[in-house]
Amino acid sequence: MEEFHKVRRLPPYVFEQVNRLKASARSRGADIVDLGMGNPDLPTPKAIVDKLCEVVRDPRTHRYSSSRGIPGLRRAQANYYARRFGVKLNPDTQVVATLGSKEGFANMAQAITAPGDVILCPNPTYPIHAFGFIMSGGVIRSLQVEPDDGFIPALERGVRHSIPKPLALILNYPSNPTALVASLDFYKDVVAFAKKNDIIILSDLAYSEIYFDGNPPPSVLQVPGAIDVCVEFTSMSKTFSMPGWRMGFAVGNERLISALTRVKSYLDYGAFTPIQVAAAHALNGDGADIAEVRDIYHKRRDVMVEAFGRAGWTIPAPAASMFAWAPIPEPFRHLGSLEFSKLLIEHADVAVAPGVGFGEHGDDFVRVALVENEHRIRQAARNIKRFLSASAKQPNNVVPLSAHR
Repeated sequence: MEEFHKVRRLPPYVFEQVNRLKASARSRGADIVDLGMGNPDLPTPKAIVDKLCEVVRDPRTHRYSSSRGIPGLRRAQANYYARRFGVKLNPDTQVVATLGSKEGFANMAQAITAPGDVILCPNPTYPIHAFGFIMSGGVIRSLQVEPDDGFIPALERGVRHSIPKPLALILNYPSNPTALVASLDFYKDVVAFAKKNDIIILSDLAYSEIYFDGNPPPSVLQVPGAIDVCVEFTSMSKTFSMPGWRMGFAVGNERLISALTRVKSYLDYGAFTPIQVAAAHALNGDGADIAEVRDIYHKRRDVMVEAFGRAGWTIPAPAASMFAWAPIPEPFRHLGSLEFSKLLIEHADVAVAPGVGFGEHGDDFVRVALVENEHRIRQAARNIKRFLSASAKQPNNVVPLSAHR
């Protein structure tokens, strides 16, 4: 039977191959250290859970909620932007609550994309950044470039060689998967370019609070006039360890927020009201919960870099996010990221995310997520050390880890 049109536009989900291998290994009793999916393992702070439990006891909150977010939640997000970035937002017209930043991106793509519209998108990048627009009939022009001096020339080439002119540019810093961070000067240059060329900026700032070296990542909306062309997406998932709660936001340009709100009104009734109240409670807090989460990821990052380095796998220390973008060790690079990820599961009982799943230009890397505790990260490093040692001795016949037990 022929596949449906939109399904045909989606390539096979490479992460599913790793997931199947991981499930098979676990069914055989293997203890897999899972550093693949960016699924936070930390519990949601108690005060947030307590607020949810308090509100859920009121039967009035069990009815349909507000698709764009209850007023108190939108005010809380506007106040957060004022405190954190010095950005003033109108909670009634410039803030909308989403069911996570992923849903927000996908619905924004539906709201603004006409068939054939060109979208400038980093490669590698988080899959929804590209495929949200592909599913909406858009065309992706990849930018294989870092947030440095080469970015504006890449944008100029993208505009020069695109027919029709690009509709939008995707930004994602701190980046998933590369963990790269952008500066405010970088954003100033990009905003000036976008205004000159009448291009929309869609910024994914999901990892704004997970940073390690004392420099909080900026928001593109800090650039004067950026709100004329920009919408930014944030998420409660990582900042407050609330991934399953599905709560995020889009903020910025009124026209774009209005378009997203209109599409959402046809698709959902918003998150469960007690979740929205608890999310507002979190945003209105003193920041201690955020600092605690950041400190845990910082310690895990340092343990991972040190332990993997001693194991023979040098990984650059990420400045932000809950991921490390790890170059595949040279003896295995020719295999590509998917095959190397499979080897780690089969012979080291360690799961990582293949870089090719974030775009073809990520195939020399894997993404390592800091979603296991320090003890488990060290265990992963020991397993990898045995795997690398065995493969060095017998490069054409990798010895399964079980043979060493």
